[in-house]
Amino acid sequence: MLTNLDLIDLTEFRRALHRHPELSGEEVETARKIADALKPLSPTRILTGLGGHGVAAVFDSGIDGPTVLFRAELDALPIEERNDIAWSSLIRGKSHVCGHDGHMTMLLALGRMISRQPVAHGRVVLMFQPAEEDGSGAKAVVADPAYQDIQADWAFAIHIEPGRPFGYVSTCPGLVNCASLGLKIKLGGKTAHAADPEDGISPAHAVAGLILALDALGQGGSLDDDFRLVTVTHVQIGEPTFGVAPGAAEVFATLRTAGDEGMEHLETEARTLAITAAKKFGLSVDFEVCDNFAASINDPDAYVVATQAMDAINVPYGDAGVPMRASEDFGVFGWGAKAAMLCLGPGEDYAALHNPDYDFPDDLIPIGSAIFERITRDLLGSA
Repeated sequence: MLTNLDLIDLTEFRRALHRHPELSGEEVETARKIADALKPLSPTRILTGLGGHGVAAVFDSGIDGPTVLFRAELDALPIEERNDIAWSSLIRGKSHVCGHDGHMTMLLALGRMISRQPVAHGRVVLMFQPAEEDGSGAKAVVADPAYQDIQADWAFAIHIEPGRPFGYVSTCPGLVNCASLGLKIKLGGKTAHAADPEDGISPAHAVAGLILALDALGQGGSLDDDFRLVTVTHVQIGEPTFGVAPGAAEVFATLRTAGDEGMEHLETEARTLAITAAKKFGLSVDFEVCDNFAASINDPDAYVVATQAMDAINVPYGDAGVPMRASEDFGVFGWGAKAAMLCLGPGEDYAALHNPDYDFPDDLIPIGSAIFERITRDLLGSA
């Protein structure tokens, strides 16, 4: 149901989004462009300001049935793009190098198809959520009172994942994306002259031991139920000078587990290590949680619906490369719905996500939207 003119128009729209990236929580213009693009499709209603700048288009048949939600992300990354393309980012230090511009466009393509052939029963929600990259967006959307009116029974998302053949979908029942959490540990002591360090309280020895202890909490391995990984990503002790013994330090650690319950235990252990180290060396300790992602768990029934849809339209799929250590906040939609994440390949040798030379391949727009459209028809039929 997508014409060649549709694909030309959608490609141009995707590239326009690519030129004007906005970071998590800043997606004002992106949300406006999406809302404007949805209006000609005549959805039953358009909700804006969901969980920040989220936008949702509702296509309601008016006949009882399930609510099926499809999710895309509005935000970009704080990465300087290095691509020799006509539609390269016009905003210094910001770029759509995670494929979110393409994900949004696939949902708009689905909206065009539903507007031309409405569903027989139930309703479809096209959800354009903010702030995926820092893990806050899906939680904010689901917590928004307006979301309760469009609460999904089924939820599906596609994320582009390099390393897979073009058009191949990686998915599986159960865990797809790990839970992860950024733990910022702040240690406070007292500075001193570098010639008389005993006059101060230095966090240096505490930090040295803490790095090793955090690393020992989780060293990766197989992605089974016991999977734990702690990665120390940043350390700062004192100031860059030779005359002052340090009086403060920060340690950033990213924690990863195969599920949300395991994350609670791992975070508690990491905090306990820091508290113990601070007490031993006479330091104060404070914590800040950042980039808190729930695990994405594919419901078995949603997995079956998605794979049957792909069988029907001859899209190849399997479990290559899943589950993944990387995180995705789509799992939050699965807290109240049967959800499934699908990882669509742009090519085995394609640039990696978050690389400065990544760009979404436009030829995936009809493939992703066709998967979504078939899921829609299988669950809701055609009027």
